[in-house]
This record gives sequence, C-alpha cells and structure tokens, in this order.
Amino acid sequence: MKIRNLLLIAFAVLISANSFAQSNLLNAKVPDEIGKKTPAQLISDNDKPLPYGYVHDRDVLMGKTIWEFIDVDERINFPLYYPIDTAFVGKERRSLFDVLIKNIKSGKITEVYSDDYFNIKKTYKDMESSFSFVDTIPAGKDYINDHYDEFYPKSTTQRVKVNGKWVTQEVPAAPAAVLDPQYINKKELDASYISGYKIKGYWYFDKRQGELKYRLLALCPVTPEARDAGNDNADVIDLFWVYFPAVRDVLHEAKAFNDKNSAMPITFDHLLNSRRFSGEIYKEENVYGDREIQQYMKDNSQMQLLEAERIKEKIRSFESDMWNY
Repeated sequence: MKIRNLLLIAFAVLISANSFAQSNLLNAKVPDEIGKKTPAQLISDNDKPLPYGYVHDRDVLMGKTIWEFIDVDERINFPLYYPIDTAFVGKERRSLFDVLIKNIKSGKITEVYSDDYFNIKKTYKDMESSFSFVDTIPAGKDYINDHYDEFYPKSTTQRVKVNGKWVTQEVPAAPAAVLDPQYINKKELDASYISGYKIKGYWYFDKRQGELKYRLLALCPVTPEARDAGNDNADVIDLFWVYFPAVRDVLHEAKAFNDKNSAMPITFDHLLNSRRFSGEIYKEENVYGDREIQQYMKDNSQMQLLEAERIKEKIRSFESDMWNY
C-alpha cells in the first residue's frame, strides 16, 4: 500500500511539472519555441484552476468578511511583487500588477470596479489617467513663453475681391511648433511603484464539511497615481478592485516564481487561494459601516496591530468552540 501511494505521489509530481514548468525549454531549437506547447501537449493539456465547490447558504453556520493589506516589502510576498524590470527576464515571468494591467488593457479582465462593494464598474479608459501622466517641465514652459508666437500662431485676415465685391477672408495660421521631447516629462505606472495589495475575503464555517474555510472575493493594487510616481511622500490610492472569482482563469495562466524549484512555478490563482502570503487585517464588517481599525484606534500602530490579532483570534476561536460541548 505504501509503495502504491508513493507511486501515485510521484505520478502527480510529474504531471504538475509538465503543467507548470516552462514549456518546451529543453526541446526548443530556437528561442521563439520556448514557452510554446507542442500539439500533443495542447491535446492532453487540461490545466485549469480548481473549481470552487458549491456552498449552500444553509451550510454556512458562521461568516465574517475581512479586509487585509499585503505589504510587498515583506519577503514572503516577493512573488507578488517581482519582477519589476521585465527587460532582463523572460516573457513568462511577470509580476501580478503587470498581469492585471495587461489583461485589463486587452479586455480579458472586465470585472473591474472602483470600490470593494462592486458598485461602480470601471474600464481601462476610465483609469488611463492614473496609469500614465504627461507634463511639461519648467524649462519647457520657459521655452514656450520665449517662443510664444511659434507655439500659438494667430490667424490673420485679408481683403479679397470675390464676384466683383470686396470681402474679408481669414487666413489660417501657420502650423504650431512641436515642443522638443526633452522638455516633456512622461511617467508610466509600473510594478516598481506598488506599495501592496488590499484583499477582501470571506471566512465561513461550513457545517457540512465541519471546517473553517476562506474564499477570496476581491483584489486591489495600492499605489500612487502616475503623476506622483517616484515621490517618497506621495499618497497612495486604491487603484481599482477586481472581482477575484471572475479572473481566476487569467491568473491561473500567469506564474509566480518558486524560489525552491524553478521547474514548478506557482500560479497566482493557486498562490492567493492557498494564502501563501502575509496579510494584516485592517478592517472587518461591523455595525459602524465597516469602519477601519485606524478609525477607532487612532495614532497608535501597536494598538492597531493588537486589534488585528484580536479579530483573527476571534475567527479562529469560533472554529475551536464548535467542538466544545
């Protein structure tokens, strides 16, 4: 029996390696073939995110919505943050932020909202000003002022004779001058400016399974706007909220780096669903309009951390209390 179990585990590992490893790496004859699956692999490939099981409302004995902040400066959260410079890595390696932005642009991700209650839907066009910022530097403004007539030419009028009558016609102005690119400051928001991610999840006790479970509901990058990118004192904002169950297929195709075994990277869907990250609770649903911890534990970081731990312990205690008579 032990040998049989060992063989099953080895078989599962081999399947996983074929599914997650960089496709065709050892068989590619030219670099363009790396990452492309062979026709045989495409036929046998059944690599999809593990579907959620159906949970009836009557099976949920207890539930609590929790908001957490994932700080990307913590080492355990590095797979969500890196790589920030994609010029020196392969096309298959991208950060979570790059994956989200790329698929929002392409239209694969459509369930994007301005808030964590999914009230107002947003499109990439609505958020474009937050992703890029173009402005003229002070030296460029001085140059424009010194050559104002070149950049803002005025139209003139002249008298001409038409059908024996003198009329006044407007002469179009000359084309305006184009400012040299060296005077233009253009900023693009990328993964390097990410401060972290906010997530919204639901802890519930499934009485049918007899265990406490977690379901991730929403994900939000926290970052400064493009105009403030690079400024250490810039205020950060909730860039957008993505409804997580709707983007699982996209996140399953993207892989996070596995420091222990690069042949078996972890999908972002697997990483987030299995809670392989460190998050700090900053809000729970409550009678006060779901106020945040910092609203009633003001100017005291230590008390805020202790309150987050109290909320966490309250959820854990409910499961253990279920088995006490």
